[in-house]
Amino acid sequence: MVSPLNMKESIRKEILRKRDEISLDVKNAKDESIKQRLFSLQEFADAEIVFLYASFRTEVETHIIIEKSLEMGKRVMLPKVQIDGHMVKLYEIKDINELSPGHMGIPEPAFPDAYSVSIDDVNITVVPGVAFDYSGNRLGYGGGYYDMLLAQRKKKTPIIALAYEEQLVEEIPSEPHDIRVDMIITDKRIIMTRV
Repeated sequence: MVSPLNMKESIRKEILRKRDEISLDVKNAKDESIKQRLFSLQEFADAEIVFLYASFRTEVETHIIIEKSLEMGKRVMLPKVQIDGHMVKLYEIKDINELSPGHMGIPEPAFPDAYSVSIDDVNITVVPGVAFDYSGNRLGYGGGYYDMLLAQRKKKTPIIALAYEEQLVEEIPSEPHDIRVDMIITDKRIIMTRV
């Protein structure tokens, strides 16, 4: 019998391969569709403080989303990995140029701890991931950083995933500590995972 860990690794490899194979022209069109769907959400329009992430490699492009959110007057929080404590902290940024390569080369805020904010300060959370299923289970890169951060929430604010249709799978093995997303925005639709 295949262990959940091996299943996750198999899904991760397959979906990353599929995502990497999306041509740049197609990816750009998909990114635009996803951005428009995110901005059309009432939850996003109402949010004063948004938790976003800076995309890297072939993830859904978020740098434009970050810039537009700042232009809209929203307060934007981004994650920064603290490797020594194996955790993620949130930092407010005022400009996209305040990012620099961090853990795994992912762009993140380059700030001292004095600027960190709580996950409970945000109105909406937008998370990355490798793969998602229709129940809202999320497969990340294997570090568990986002699950640990989201588990600290005392307020139940919406968790939204941005993904290409190629990143959807029928089922991702889940464990009790895994935090599910409430909504998946793809290049074709918005999937509500919890009714």
